[in-house]
Amino acid sequence: MTEDKILENEDELILDPNQAILIGVCLQKDDFEEKEKSLVELELLAKTAGLRTIYKRIQRRPKIDGGTFVGKGFLAEIKAIAHEYQAGLVIFDNELSPTQGKNITQILELEVSDRTEVILNIFHHHAQTYEANLQVELAELKYQLPRLKKLWSHFEGSKVAAGGGGQGGGTASRGMGETQLEIDKRIIRNQIHVVEKKLEAIMVQKDTQSKQRANLKRVCLVGYTNAGKSTLFNNLTNSDVLVEDKLFATLGSTVRMIQLERGKEIVISDTVGFISQLPHHLVASFRATLKEVTEANLLLHTVDVADSRFEFYINEVDKVLDSIGAKDIKTLLVFNKTDKLEASKLAFIKNRYPGAIFISALNSDNIQELTSRIENELHTYATYQLFIPFADQKSASDLEKLAQIVAKKYEAQGTEFVAILNEEDVRFFRKFLRYSVEDLYPNI
Repeated sequence: MTEDKILENEDELILDPNQAILIGVCLQKDDFEEKEKSLVELELLAKTAGLRTIYKRIQRRPKIDGGTFVGKGFLAEIKAIAHEYQAGLVIFDNELSPTQGKNITQILELEVSDRTEVILNIFHHHAQTYEANLQVELAELKYQLPRLKKLWSHFEGSKVAAGGGGQGGGTASRGMGETQLEIDKRIIRNQIHVVEKKLEAIMVQKDTQSKQRANLKRVCLVGYTNAGKSTLFNNLTNSDVLVEDKLFATLGSTVRMIQLERGKEIVISDTVGFISQLPHHLVASFRATLKEVTEANLLLHTVDVADSRFEFYINEVDKVLDSIGAKDIKTLLVFNKTDKLEASKLAFIKNRYPGAIFISALNSDNIQELTSRIENELHTYATYQLFIPFADQKSASDLEKLAQIVAKKYEAQGTEFVAILNEEDVRFFRKFLRYSVEDLYPNI
């Protein structure tokens, strides 16, 4: 293939399907600067999906055009620009309706996509586990059902077969008067049903695992995609979860047990990162993964403090937490990547967020402070004096496992302990209590 833009027929252009034009819309009520930043994020999404952005444009308009989203005149301009830059793909920063997508494609005579489809494409290629593959496939099917846009080619490389026999494919017979579109929709609905049943089985399995960990406190990492959650998870758990400097490097939930400084074990999990305008298809389909969030005792809301838009990202994550029923769970704000921010800016942000923790997961800065804070958020401790007779050595052994022993003195009939004990564990040793040190010395 030559470098020339045109073939022998000068009207036939060589358009590269991997070169994209990005389109945003700013209504009168919208903040133009925020729309610009959203388009920058769409460019990063496109890059993650293996696309090159060669042109970006934001249209100001009073309202959305119901038929073409941006109007025919604007689309004519974009078509000319696409030919000039050899772009074979136009991506909109909003989710297009099936009718809008169809009309825009006919006018541009180019491939047309939207933000949701780009995110789904990234998830499709990043899913590694059986559960993640199922969840992504369900989101894709629900997105494509009203569109049927190149459906069969889109799913040709699907990682998870939706089902066998009459449930899954093109073997359905045509009913009387039934159109091909109706047949295709029926097939997709059958596929959705099969995938949902498989995910329900996974939910049952997760419920069983959850019951086995019922006595353990649960901590879940949440945050905007690429905030450094996986790096923090690896640091806290001595694990080697995949860490990459790109959006949605982690899709599934990873769960580990760790022991805190005072001996208590907890369950900690890392989940898929959130993003602005997270497609509702994904939120619904990732119910099994997001279950880790809704059942947590404490959320570590991880934030990239070096990103100038971090406050916007905090709000976007809060919106998602609200949408999945997790807004009332105790949350600790963890500002990560402090190593990338100059000291004066960091001091300013610390002053604005006095209750937050500031860390560098990469360099392990302040990780000890974070684990202590996690322990204090999950457990309430007090110092007690206990006397355990020699005849009950099992209780003495249990105390040494559950408590932090401050002092120990042997007496004629048994052992006196001064121990820091979690209030949830005091009930096991109530008959041995002499007093609480805090009761006797409230000022210590």
